[in-house]
Parts: sequence; structure tokens; C-alpha cells
Amino acid sequence: MIVISDKELDLQDYYRILIEDENIDISDEVLKKVDDCFDFLSEFSKNKVIYGVNTGLGPMAQYRINQEDQLKLQYNLIRSHAAGQGEAIKPICVKAAMISRLKSLSLGYSGVHRDAIVLLKELINKNITPFIPVHGGVGASGDLVQLSHLALVLIGEGKVLYNGEWKPTAEVYENEDLKPLKVYLREGLGLINGTSVMSGIGMVNTIYANKLLNWSVVISAMINEMVESFDDHFSDELNSKKKHQGQQKVAMAMRSAITDSKLIKKRADSLFNGKIEEKIFKQKIQEYYSLRCVPQILGPISDTIDNAEKVLQNEINSVNDNPVTDVETKHVYHGGNFHGDYVSFEMDKLKIAITKLSMLAERQLNFLMNSKLNEILPPFVNLGTLGLNLGMQGTQFTATSTTAENQTLSNPVYVHSISNNNDNQDVVSMGTNSALMAKKVIDNTFEVMSIEFLTVLQAIDYLKVQDKMASLTSNIYQNLREIVPVFIEDSPKYEEIDAIKNYLRNNNPKIVK
Repeated sequence: MIVISDKELDLQDYYRILIEDENIDISDEVLKKVDDCFDFLSEFSKNKVIYGVNTGLGPMAQYRINQEDQLKLQYNLIRSHAAGQGEAIKPICVKAAMISRLKSLSLGYSGVHRDAIVLLKELINKNITPFIPVHGGVGASGDLVQLSHLALVLIGEGKVLYNGEWKPTAEVYENEDLKPLKVYLREGLGLINGTSVMSGIGMVNTIYANKLLNWSVVISAMINEMVESFDDHFSDELNSKKKHQGQQKVAMAMRSAITDSKLIKKRADSLFNGKIEEKIFKQKIQEYYSLRCVPQILGPISDTIDNAEKVLQNEINSVNDNPVTDVETKHVYHGGNFHGDYVSFEMDKLKIAITKLSMLAERQLNFLMNSKLNEILPPFVNLGTLGLNLGMQGTQFTATSTTAENQTLSNPVYVHSISNNNDNQDVVSMGTNSALMAKKVIDNTFEVMSIEFLTVLQAIDYLKVQDKMASLTSNIYQNLREIVPVFIEDSPKYEEIDAIKNYLRNNNPKIVK
């Protein structure tokens, strides 16, 4: 069980909750801190002007709210801003957003009642997923619209995904013996004013981006084996001469992947032995960049993923709403901790990095498909009759078009601020849009890589090199062949590609350390 305490949450905690379905609990210390903050703000706000407690919201903050209407304001805020559109954000991302909101509120600076975080915990543990649409967030006062859909569920309204079906929240609460959240002070603003949706999606993105990086290293190693490349382009001696950590990590991972391969050659054995007399060499002196420059291409991608994880961990463990209530200094601070620029910028960088990874996969795939380039495989890795059979030809169109979509999606959102909210929000982050677009790029890249893996499997069978491959790459070949058997006659491939994609999404070779 993951306990929400003074300890920071990290990516591994999210993985355990989201992927391994571990439950969470809240420590007594956290509950006391939340209680203390609530009690202080309840008393401190009397006869003072506190934004979102006794004032209107946004550009209407100049209007004082009568005491008898203050709780109604919180309900109005939630209901009026539950105005998103589009399909539902995926359940794993919604759950991650709920974890992020719970953690931020548990820090004890938001002034919400403890009931808010206790109910959030119950929804997370029971896998009750609020409907949160993809469209609505500009990432300035955080994820106002999308978090309003979460808050709507907490007050017993809206709809939730429950046991695979969309149902009214009230009905599910009755089934699970849950009580809707009662507003005590500022639970409306406290719940919706933050970066939890974008940062939650960002954590999910980081988990799967890391998997893609590892699979990209594995498949790059497999292709290097098939072409019997030299080992110096991923050697420590070469890569340590460049000071980038990511490059060195990727090169080390490639060495680890092929450590006992009988296919990789040493340059000293064949080209540095003084016995070569040919004028035109049959063997390649250097491989194409998509095989030879893998550490240099995937290195910055590795560094980008690592940095995104650091920034997101800072964000989810931060107070990211407004105003901030500090019991220790006995003061309420008004500012902009809800602004999502940190997350937006990292998600743009992450999606650019993963787009480049998909471009590497597409180029490696093209190398395998084009017999004039690789000079060892039939066109389109066709194991049947050339001309009559088409092999992997149809799949390349899908990989190419999907990679092209990634390239278009990789235009940065971080620089697309549009003033809104009567120009109160005059510089916005578009962080949730950025996180969702990064997720789309990641999902697309699993599709491209699945096609590449299917092609590699066929190539290995054509070359009959299974017995010479490294232990790690040979095991992966065997695992995937149990899912997708070798084929000679043409057949629809969409289900087999999808099966490989599910395998890649659900597993991680973890060779990039």
C-alpha cells in the first residue's frame, strides 16, 4: 500500500498504483496538517478579503460575496466550469490526475476539509473513474474545466466509469455506500485550481515513454545483430569520449543487449588484420545512421525523459493552487502556483523526443523493407513468392502515415498562449493540451514500433539467425513469436500488430539504466 505522507511521491509510486493496482492510504500526520490548515483559514478569513472564499472568481474577484452565499459560490464554481467537451480522458490518466490532486491537497496549504482527500482516496482505491473530457483546459489557473468534472463527481453529480460502464455518480455512490462531498469553506476552488490533470497525464506519459526508449534500444540491437555490424559504434571507448549521460546510457544498454551475441563483429578481426586486398569491399565499413548512431539519437531522448520525470515529480509534490494558506506564518498568499508552464514545456519536449524515436523506428523499418539498402533481405521481408506475395508491404504505409502524424503533432503548444477569461488569464500554458498531444504521440509510436518488431521477426526467420542471437534478444524473439507466428502467405495484419503493441505496452526490458 502507498501511504500519502510527508514523503514525496515518485514515478515508481504512480506505477504501483496505476499499473499494479496498489491501494493508497493517508497518514494521520497528513490528516492533522489538513485539519490545521482548514481550521486556520476558517478563522482567519473572517472579516478579511480572501480570494475564492468571500470574493468572486477570476475577473469577478472584485465582487464581495455575502456570508450566506459563500458555500453556494463553491458549488456554482464547480457546476459552471464542468463545461468540457470531447471524448473521455483515458481512465489511467484520470486516476493519475486524482493521485496528483490528492497529493497536492494533502500538503496542507489549500484550506480544504479533510473529507475532500478522504473521498478522493476512496474513489482511487475503488477504481471509480470520473468523466473528464479531453477539451477544456488552458493550463493557467491550472486545469479548471477538467478538474471541475472531477469535483462534480466528488459532490455526487456527473457520471463515472464503474465496472466498465458509464453510470450516474449518485447511483454508484449508493452502491458503494459513499457520501457526496459537502462544501465547508473553499472545497470548490481548492479542488479545481491546480495542475493535477496535466501532471497526472504527464506521469503516465513518462512511464510509457520510458518503455518505448527501452524497446527502441532492444530492436536497434536486434537489427545490428541481423546485419552483423561491428561493435565499435556502441563501444564504451567511443561513446565515453562524448560527455552526454544519455548517450553513454544507451550505448551501455546496447552492449548489455548483445553481450553474448555470436553475430556482432569486431573490427580488429576483419578490417584491421592486414589481410584485406579488395578494391571494393563487400562488407559494410560503416552502417547507415539509423543503426550506427543509435546512442547519439536515443541519448538525448533518454535525457529528456529523465528531465521530464524530475520536473513532474516536483510538480506533483508541490502546492499548485491559489491562494496558498500557510499556518506557520499565519498568512494567506495570493499568486500563481496554478500555472502549468513547467509541465507544458516538458510535455512539448517529451513529445518531440518520442516523435524522433518514432522517426528512428520508421527509418529502421524502411531499411529492412528496402532490399537495395540492406542487401540481405527480400523486398518487404517477403517470405513468400516475390510478385505473388506482398509480405510486409502494406504495413509500411501505416508506419509512415503514423510517423507523419507524430511530426505534425510535435509543433509546440507551450508557445500558443491565447488570452481569455476577460483577459485575466492573459498568458496561459496550454499544459493539458500539451500533455494529451504527447500521449497521442506516445500511443502512435507504439504502433510504429509494433510494425517494426513484426518485420524484425520475419527477417530473423528469413536469415535463420535465431541460434546466434544474444540471450536477451533471442528471448524477446521467442516471446513475440508465441504471440505472432511466422507467416508466408499474405493475411490481414492489423490484429497481429495490435497484439505486439499490447505486449510492448505491458512489458519493459529495462536495459537502459
